[in-house]
Amino acid sequence: MENRQKALELGQKPVGRLLWQYALPAMVAMVASSLYNIIDRSVIGQVVGPEAIAGLGITFPFMNLSAAFGAAVGVGSSTCISVKLGQRDYATAQHLLGNTVTLNVIVGFLFMAVCLIFLDPILIFFGASDATLPYAREFMQVILAGNVVTHMYFGMNAVLRAAGKPRHAMYATLFTVGCNIVLVMAFVWWFRWGIRGAALATVLSQSLALCWQMWILSDKRELLHLKRGIYRLKSDLVRNIIAIGVSPFLMQSTSCVIVIFMNNQFVRYGGDMAVGAYSIANSMAMVFFMFVMGVTQGMQPIVGYNYGAQKYDRMMRCLWIAIAVATAILLFGWALSMLFPRQMARIFTTDPVLLEMSAHGIVLDMLVFFVVGSQATITNFFQCIGKVKISIFLSLSRQLIFLLPMAYVFPLFWDLDGVWYAMPVSDFIAFAFTIPILMWHIRKYKSYGQKDNH
Repeated sequence: MENRQKALELGQKPVGRLLWQYALPAMVAMVASSLYNIIDRSVIGQVVGPEAIAGLGITFPFMNLSAAFGAAVGVGSSTCISVKLGQRDYATAQHLLGNTVTLNVIVGFLFMAVCLIFLDPILIFFGASDATLPYAREFMQVILAGNVVTHMYFGMNAVLRAAGKPRHAMYATLFTVGCNIVLVMAFVWWFRWGIRGAALATVLSQSLALCWQMWILSDKRELLHLKRGIYRLKSDLVRNIIAIGVSPFLMQSTSCVIVIFMNNQFVRYGGDMAVGAYSIANSMAMVFFMFVMGVTQGMQPIVGYNYGAQKYDRMMRCLWIAIAVATAILLFGWALSMLFPRQMARIFTTDPVLLEMSAHGIVLDMLVFFVVGSQATITNFFQCIGKVKISIFLSLSRQLIFLLPMAYVFPLFWDLDGVWYAMPVSDFIAFAFTIPILMWHIRKYKSYGQKDNH
């Protein structure tokens, strides 16, 4: 079968060409998504005002927390599917697809229900003030109402990549982004529906893309396809999904904790405008980091398949190429942020106070940006091969062990700048910590390196 041959190519094609084949669509999709976020925030900032940008920044922890639950299912299941395809256990891979659908519905609905009930207290805890709470509330009410769709959309995209269809995953994202931009311009700019219109545009575009994904996965000619008998949850499959998914879940939920803490620190030392500056700096950093996420997404099915097939030299070759590409991308992003911070900030606002704070924040936030790519790629690598504890430790070391205490202590000496300083310092220490751990763990794979040279 043609579809089965596509899966087998993961263990046969030259690794460099394979990574390009899988990473390029993922990078295009991720960058397009990031550019949409910039356009979204730019329209909100220009049309609604600087307080709306600050209110949107308050929603970042919510978005991270929702993504954490989505990643627990989507990343966990796609990694398991890649390994099973490598082992040529197609029946189990099929049931993993069905369990992915069921888990996404259950988790997405429960998250929506709980968060809508306690929305205001949660937003206030996240750092919302009297000025920013209305904007954050309006945005999240719509986003949470469509939470099941969001979880399913990202989960099915991960499954498409694992099944050897990276271009289809890219098309779904590009359609979502294009539709999103059109709807945002219509709802926010033309109809003046404010921040609620931006949220509605997001949910509607993801709903349309999900319909197309489900149509693709309903084709019985596909190696993995939706059919009767695969949706009932199986305890062993759920355990495997969660065992892998706990790593990205903790990464995303830890990011949620960090953003909550950072928002409160920025409010404490710089007010609502400092939160807006943090939102803008984060948005710019994510434009470049989305390229790296595309690389790691492209790496995931290749590493998972070859690990399952015990082709360890191909697995390691994919890792080294991914590290080199990720580092080059963020080195370019670092150079631009050092040279043109004000021009970057001006995309989001013309308010002089917010503009100055954002430009200053971009420089400090991305001071050692070029080392972040390798650390993220290595962390993702351990996740791809099922080394969950190592992946969790590397992720949590950067955010909880280093960043959190620094973001508390540094402002005591350097006030608002101290909050900014904590981010590059923790990035560099985490990078220095990750490299020796990787070198220590890959020694055992070298002995298998002669098994497959292609």
